[in-house]
Amino acid sequence: MIRVSEIKIPIEKDSQEELERKIFHLYPLLKNNSYQIVKKSIDARDKSNIFYVYQVDFNCLNEENILRKYKKLSKSNVISYHYVGKGEKKLDNPVIVVGSGPCGLFCAYKLAKDGYHPIVLERGEEMEKRIQSVENFFQTNKLNSSSNIQFGEGGAGTFSDGKLNTLVKDKSGRMREVFRIFVENGAPEDILYLQNPHIGTDLLRKVIVNIRNKIIEWGGEFHYSSFMSDIIIENNKVKAVEVNYQDIIPCSCLVLAIGHSARDTFSLLAEKNIKMVPKNFAVGVRIMHPQKMISESQYGSKYNLLPPASYKLVYHATNGRGVYSFCMCPGGYVVNASSEDGLLAINGMSNYKRDAENANSAIVVTVSEKDFSDGLMGGVAFQRMLEEKAYEIGNGVIPIQLLEDFLNDRVSTHFKSVFPVTKGKVSFANLNELFSKDICDALKEAIPYFGKKIKGFDRGDALLLGVESRTSSPIRILRDEGFEANIKGLYPGGEGAGYAGGITTSAMDGIKIAEKIEDIYQRVGDNYE
Repeated sequence: MIRVSEIKIPIEKDSQEELERKIFHLYPLLKNNSYQIVKKSIDARDKSNIFYVYQVDFNCLNEENILRKYKKLSKSNVISYHYVGKGEKKLDNPVIVVGSGPCGLFCAYKLAKDGYHPIVLERGEEMEKRIQSVENFFQTNKLNSSSNIQFGEGGAGTFSDGKLNTLVKDKSGRMREVFRIFVENGAPEDILYLQNPHIGTDLLRKVIVNIRNKIIEWGGEFHYSSFMSDIIIENNKVKAVEVNYQDIIPCSCLVLAIGHSARDTFSLLAEKNIKMVPKNFAVGVRIMHPQKMISESQYGSKYNLLPPASYKLVYHATNGRGVYSFCMCPGGYVVNASSEDGLLAINGMSNYKRDAENANSAIVVTVSEKDFSDGLMGGVAFQRMLEEKAYEIGNGVIPIQLLEDFLNDRVSTHFKSVFPVTKGKVSFANLNELFSKDICDALKEAIPYFGKKIKGFDRGDALLLGVESRTSSPIRILRDEGFEANIKGLYPGGEGAGYAGGITTSAMDGIKIAEKIEDIYQRVGDNYE
């Protein structure tokens, strides 16, 4: 295939016809050949002259002649994913995958497709019931601690923006394979080439159900409301799992795709002497602005011709703290993402169209072991402490404050020009009460600095909501080069195990684990009933 790069189309003229006209004007020999767009990005450095920039791959029979004639063209570097395990060991019992977030789901998908018939255990509910439980929580504030924003089919990413962007280099083709599987199961095709692809929570829910049905069609199983209450280990090898404190299911290997909020499971693993270490993470607030303001600041007067704008901001505070934006949701909602009674955590969520009135993003400050008590579970205890404070100062609902009041350490009394767009109720509070002075000082220093990067970012009526405490797992489950923990047959993976950050890298990690299993074991065939 031949790669055509740096094709610039003014945003006012963007269309397939204009793209083809431009390419064929420059490279007439490419006419009558099929092509596919491999990247589409926005160049908004000059806000008076904004372009879409394309990379396009052409299938050509006479590649060498074309490359000799057009020196600016090159061969495509798209890598197609292909991996077949060569395992010879008999799989006497099933592969059990704990968790149906991106890591668990994509691990099970590959295993099922390749004939391994995995069993997926999900502590929460299937999608249809989970949506009802979450919506009921938003309306009544009555939490289902087993099925909520964090737990249930699809994992925490199901109620998010569905962002797929990552900085990982795709040398193996796994990332493109993840996107291909998403598209094959109903995601928009543009995720294959957009610079910052996303699915949106509304579409992602349907895609996950389609992936689940494919896994079942290929011989896999899903068990919902099935909490892994114990792991049975013999001679330093996983033998079985206990489900809901009663049922025992034997397994040849166990994939732990538990997510970053499975705090009770972290405790269980510690009891089983599975090697883990504490990990740094970040905590903070979500900030909410009018989406129009963000888009106009990023794109200028032509903002309405472009998708809702996002941003990425970083600051190093004078007290040594790192401060950065995280999980930015254009045209989205702040959602009550609590998973334990008496504790409150938030997250951001957007639908595919990103058409809600406000933009929101986490603004978080780095924390490490120096911020919380020594010991493996110190980070978990720190998160819980913040979430308990958030629950208390918000009277059980999301605490909210105007930026100008946060900077002046006072409780807000009314909204001004920016009104909250949330899933879950809000209550005025003083977010200074959430954090140490060190963390508050870093936030108060960073947000005005961000106002120099994005006009209006530090406007006084911007809204702050708390607490953003689940940016990543506070624990890493150690594994070797074969992705096994210190217990044989135990494969920790994804965001909860500390090896991924977001939907795409978690899904890729799940595929890697499936590869490792397939390198050891044969396909199921008639090995077990």
